[in-house]
Amino acid sequence: MDSTAVNVNITADDFDTVLVYDDQAQWTTPDPSSRDFNGNDPAYLRGTYHLTETKGAAVRLNFTGPALYVYGHKGPRFGSFRIGLDTATVEVSAYAASESTSPTLLYSASNLTYARHSLALTNVGAVSSSGDAGGDAFLLDFIQWTIQAAPAGATIQNVTYQEDNSAISFTGEWGHNTSPAFSGGGTTYTNVDRASASMKFNGSAIYVLGDIKNDHRIYGITLDNNPEEFFNGTSGCGGAFGLTCEQQVPILKYLGSNLDETEHTITITNYAGVNNSFFGAVCSWGAIWSHN
Repeated sequence: MDSTAVNVNITADDFDTVLVYDDQAQWTTPDPSSRDFNGNDPAYLRGTYHLTETKGAAVRLNFTGPALYVYGHKGPRFGSFRIGLDTATVEVSAYAASESTSPTLLYSASNLTYARHSLALTNVGAVSSSGDAGGDAFLLDFIQWTIQAAPAGATIQNVTYQEDNSAISFTGEWGHNTSPAFSGGGTTYTNVDRASASMKFNGSAIYVLGDIKNDHRIYGITLDNNPEEFFNGTSGCGGAFGLTCEQQVPILKYLGSNLDETEHTITITNYAGVNNSFFGAVCSWGAIWSHN
């Protein structure tokens, strides 16, 4: 990693849709929309986690950057997990004599090339040869990775565009909700097939934040002339299609980085399907601007 560059750590919480679980049914989570949910629980970032005891349960992330950090819990009920990073694999134990009371670093890599990488994290269960003396559980809290937002000597500024900013153009029918949980107090949403939102910007990175819920499904992101990328907006709780398990605290729905100084265009498209599923929602867009 170039320590002289302007490096920024990006956090993907366990509910963020940039994290892809092979099978949500293999994991248990809190429900952020329940009345007894505590989003300020110091044991977990934003009060949420993904816990599994299923061997082979996996979560995946594609990212660009030179460093990666995986946070969760250690303790007597936890076993080992496998990190598949590009073509390399390593097994790591999360066993400890006492359980974590706050997010704990489980794995890190800081010598990666500044390129596109693929992470596959798989629960292995107890491995006696690794010193595991507990059960088969694994708990994921969040994953961080590093992006280089600007070269050495530059300064950066984070600019946020709320969903009602005139720089964002919409096609199709969109509605509006208000809540103190949303960034800026509001959110724009649609359940119209192929309704879209677009914005032009200058910056070295772009991120999209929104909410997730079990009546959300597939949306696509197109950045400039790159192929469209698809994501699933279903809540981290999993479950059937319906008005359940909403996380209103803005979650990371997309990140594009390592962009040049020219003008860029980002477009989000909702694919409503047979359920007329929602894209939920454009809460804020941010660009990191670099100045030499």
